[in-house]
Amino acid sequence: MWPCKSSRLITPLGLPALPPIYSFRGSVDARRLWIQSEARSKPIAAARKAKETASLEIAVKKRSKKVAIVGEVKEAEKETYEEEVVPLEPNELKTASEGKDTVTLLDGEKKVSITDGKKVSIKKARAKNEDMVVLDSESTTSISSGDPEAGPKKVSIKKARATKENLVVVDSDSTTSFAEPALQPELGDFCIGPCRQQHSVRIPVGDRQIVLETGSIGRQAGGAVTISDGETILYTTVCTSAEASEPSDFVPLYVHYHERYSAAGRTSGGFNKREGKPRDSEVFISRLVDRPLRPMIPKGYFHEIQVLSWVLSYDGSHLPEPLAITAAGAALALSDVPVLKPVAGVRVGYINGKYVLNPTASEVTKSSLDMIMAGTSDGLLMIEGYCNLLSEDELVKAVETGQRAVKIICKELEEFGEKFGRKKRILKAPFSTSGLEERIKEIVGDDLYLALHIRGKQPRAAVITALEKKVWSKLTEEGVALSKTREQLEYAHVWDEDEIKDGEIDQGDVHITPTPRTSFTKLFDAATVKLAFKEYTSKTLKSIIAKEKVRSDGRGISDVRPISCSCNLLPRAHGSAIFTRGETQALVAVILGGDNMAQRIDGVTDADEVKRFYVQYVFPHSCVGEVGRIGPASRREIGHGRLIERSLEPIFPSKFPYTVRVESTITESNGSSSMASVCGAYLALCDAGVPVKCPIAGVAMGLILDPKEYGGSGGPVILTDILGSEDACGDMDLKVAGSKEGITAFQMDLKVQGINLSILKRALSKAKTARCHILKEMTMCSPPPSTKLSKHVDLIDFVKVGREKVNMVVGTGGKTVRQIIDDSGVESVDVSSDGSIRIVGKDRDKVDKAMEKIRSITTDPTVGTVYRNCPVKSLTSFGCFLEISPGREGLCHISELTTNRLSRPEEFVAVGERLDVKVIEVNSRGQIRLSHRAILEDEKSAKKASLTSAATKLSKLLSKRRQQL
Repeated sequence: MWPCKSSRLITPLGLPALPPIYSFRGSVDARRLWIQSEARSKPIAAARKAKETASLEIAVKKRSKKVAIVGEVKEAEKETYEEEVVPLEPNELKTASEGKDTVTLLDGEKKVSITDGKKVSIKKARAKNEDMVVLDSESTTSISSGDPEAGPKKVSIKKARATKENLVVVDSDSTTSFAEPALQPELGDFCIGPCRQQHSVRIPVGDRQIVLETGSIGRQAGGAVTISDGETILYTTVCTSAEASEPSDFVPLYVHYHERYSAAGRTSGGFNKREGKPRDSEVFISRLVDRPLRPMIPKGYFHEIQVLSWVLSYDGSHLPEPLAITAAGAALALSDVPVLKPVAGVRVGYINGKYVLNPTASEVTKSSLDMIMAGTSDGLLMIEGYCNLLSEDELVKAVETGQRAVKIICKELEEFGEKFGRKKRILKAPFSTSGLEERIKEIVGDDLYLALHIRGKQPRAAVITALEKKVWSKLTEEGVALSKTREQLEYAHVWDEDEIKDGEIDQGDVHITPTPRTSFTKLFDAATVKLAFKEYTSKTLKSIIAKEKVRSDGRGISDVRPISCSCNLLPRAHGSAIFTRGETQALVAVILGGDNMAQRIDGVTDADEVKRFYVQYVFPHSCVGEVGRIGPASRREIGHGRLIERSLEPIFPSKFPYTVRVESTITESNGSSSMASVCGAYLALCDAGVPVKCPIAGVAMGLILDPKEYGGSGGPVILTDILGSEDACGDMDLKVAGSKEGITAFQMDLKVQGINLSILKRALSKAKTARCHILKEMTMCSPPPSTKLSKHVDLIDFVKVGREKVNMVVGTGGKTVRQIIDDSGVESVDVSSDGSIRIVGKDRDKVDKAMEKIRSITTDPTVGTVYRNCPVKSLTSFGCFLEISPGREGLCHISELTTNRLSRPEEFVAVGERLDVKVIEVNSRGQIRLSHRAILEDEKSAKKASLTSAATKLSKLLSKRRQQL
């Protein structure tokens, strides 16, 4: 690290009274610094190339260039320095201590440590856990603490390394560094090595405690923690790339959350027993962790950051989502990533009028609120919650309860990181575009202001893109080289050879190569210009809204875009609707089916769960007029689908017999496509005949936190029904779905370092006003929803059997139920453990046939019951066995096969043939005797009775005719 800003630790060369070597700890600006030493200065690149030192302990800045201290002072005296060298004054050390920077000075004569303006012995300094660099220029020894009165003692390098002392030893002859590789400082920085001892902290949350531990596992990661709640344990690591990536407007943060089946003491139910691609639930939790961390990464930090989190143990009670957020915040606090503030998360439930922190899995099922929130010690960062039509006031109280818990956790994380964390990376040159923005303003300021007033999205985007190209052509080297508007070059006149006299030198002989005129305008790289243009566009848009209270499409800050909607668009879908709000449009289709259409989930926290209502959200590139790769559902699509699904769950009927699949395809997008999907999904459900409980609508709210910064006045500006550009440039994206009575789902993301509850309360109030307006517009849907089941919907019928007969219907390995489906032709037969059986088919006759088969299986045979078309399963010498129902057989004696005498059953029937039989006896052991002869006799008697009846009718008719004659 560099010294503090206020201390000029600059020492002239050649002054024998000054100490030979310094070690610095603290922070510094980009001043030119020199350090006195018995060494010469040499560029770091040259020193590293010559492999003169493995760890460059001391570095200084000369004209913003780093040099390493190597060599001897004799050669250093030959150097010529352009800058004045000023010695260190005692009062400057005092100023350094007032700046809360620690400067450790090892005096060559007294061997003392100077801290906070006072001389402290090395032993006391080490007792305070101060990190010191010990440099002995006289011999290759390590300075270690000893008797305070006798002073420090010298320890051999071998002994110092054997005791693993955190010391850096420099040999002045060979400039060799001896230190643990993991403890070697970076160029220009002094980094604290990874924590090698186990440390833990207990943090109270609600009625129990969570435990954070570090130092036992994952010691090579930038930051590693384990967090436990009950027997649920998560392990989280943070690592960063050594080199910074190219500047971008996207924070290079990557979060991956994994649930191991072993955590629940089980393995995957599929063929492949190894965990594969992330499940939707894992993707959703990864987003929950990512969203609050992203605003806490400082602007201009372009090192890639990877956060990995594993569920190592799950007890089935303590849910891992809030633990994953807190563990990620703790790992970042321990790492060298210069996060602005630690982040923590909690879950809040609402049970019997009381708010519960981090409710258990069983408590969540009883709760009318399931909210996960994250923040810092100063404010909110992220909220994701679902509730059963709670009011705005109840929701704000829940957020307030969670925020108090988050503050407690964050304060503990701050102390945890300060005690056991690594030294934070310093942004050597903090990224700033302020100077460049002034140049952009000169080039396109007025034009950009007019462009942001264009109401259409695509025309506005086309003009802004053209302005960006104009800026690029004037401020980048590539742009200047390719610009068609650069000045024309003048060429010198070339004299003809005939005009040159012998022996004379003529200027015409000199051929001048044309070169462009030198421009003294400072040029920038394309990435920097792109970022600066986006930043300037964002500030201009905020300025227009803050000053004029008018948005790009001409609306006021509280206006909702024009709405239109219609239903029954797709004839073969069971329900369909299209919802349009401004330039955002969602086409929603609803399909109804049986349990075979349900979505089965095989996870750690939701093992073998079956969802009979689910939503799938699709966001194709065409909806924004772009070209892109088509592949699996993205994280955004999975997250938005979950939000839409949870928005509609409270109004879904609990006893609806069908499985319902909702598919929302975004056909146009200019902000808040998920909330448009909520509105369209409600209309499509009504069109499919689903008896929902009440109407639902959704709206997205935006925010300009400090309008005064952009030339406006008053407090924070809350925007209703935000556009895509307002989402990208604004400070908040708050999505709220619900009815007139209450809220069903809400989601908030921030791009600032937090907001207070008063702003959230105002935003929720304005969202309710907008929601009621949208619900009113939806009542004017044309054509309206049909509210009846489609003729294409499968028929569903139910039958109830005893619990003891469920296995008879299912059969061994499902053999019987599959046979029923194949024989009857129905779509599915769903059997519940309580004896409820649901039959789904497209035709009534097929459903009735399956129903009859199930009744025949479950009904106990009685004497006189007739079974038709029964297959012969086997033949014996005394008769044959027939299957009267799946899994149930009876014996038909040879004497009961026909009215004629038979010597063998084969004379009348063969295996596989089918006969109609009648039950003639059921004994005490349940054995069944059947008779085909009884059927024949019955048929003969019926035929005889029919003939007798016909003869009687004919006789009566003839008698009547005689009387008439």
